[in-house]
Amino acid sequence: MKLYDRVFKPKEIVLSNGKKIYQRASRTPLIILLLLIFTYISTKVTETELSVLAERGEQFFVILGQMIPPNWSYANNIWRPMIDTIQMSLLGSVLGALVAIPIAMLSSSNLIQSRWVTGFFKLFLSITRTLPTLITASIATFIFGIGTTAGTIAIFIFTFSYIGKLMYENIENIDMGPFEAMESMGLSKVEAFRYAVVPQIMPTYLSVSLFAFEGNIRYAAILGYVGAGGIGLILNQELGWRDYANAGMILLILMVVVFIIEQISEYCRQKLT
Repeated sequence: MKLYDRVFKPKEIVLSNGKKIYQRASRTPLIILLLLIFTYISTKVTETELSVLAERGEQFFVILGQMIPPNWSYANNIWRPMIDTIQMSLLGSVLGALVAIPIAMLSSSNLIQSRWVTGFFKLFLSITRTLPTLITASIATFIFGIGTTAGTIAIFIFTFSYIGKLMYENIENIDMGPFEAMESMGLSKVEAFRYAVVPQIMPTYLSVSLFAFEGNIRYAAILGYVGAGGIGLILNQELGWRDYANAGMILLILMVVVFIIEQISEYCRQKLT
């Protein structure tokens, strides 16, 4: 009962004027207890052995130590795959951002009156968005073979589903007055969308597209593990050979490139706002 009172019973506080107020008991002990219970259950369900993590966790720092210093002479072998990574990220992002606009339009209930149409495209975006990028890259690799084409398609699918979801939500919250005025003047939905909706959503659209491109650079590095080309392919190769000095050089160049792209993207987003 003492534990119950501490967690659930309000605390009585007597003020200097004799009045009593009641402060709600802290829920922190209960939250911590629930977190510990769920952590224990999750380790049992997933058959995770925390003892192994505690015993072998230092191996991460051992491998990290072998990556430092990186093999500087290996840098010449990295630039071409790095350029491929940037190219497939850029192409997939641009195509995905372009396709996201008509899909977002067809998913917006304030533009399209048919619930069947909007429901279908919202469901389509939900399904494509829940597919892991590695899975789509694996399927694309099976269809188109090993190379950057598979990676570009995987990034394209992720980008249009991600941007499409955010944009149709943004469209559903815009001021519909200009759009309705354009339609009343005889313009088609597409024309009214172009002149009334696009100016309202354009800053958000460009900002989200730039943010998606940033993330796609990092995703593209992972896609090489399933044969989708780019820098991830040689990173997987060097890690497989336990050549950690070369892997360290790959990671260093990847971090520098991602940092530069993020800074450029951040600058562009600030200009948009």
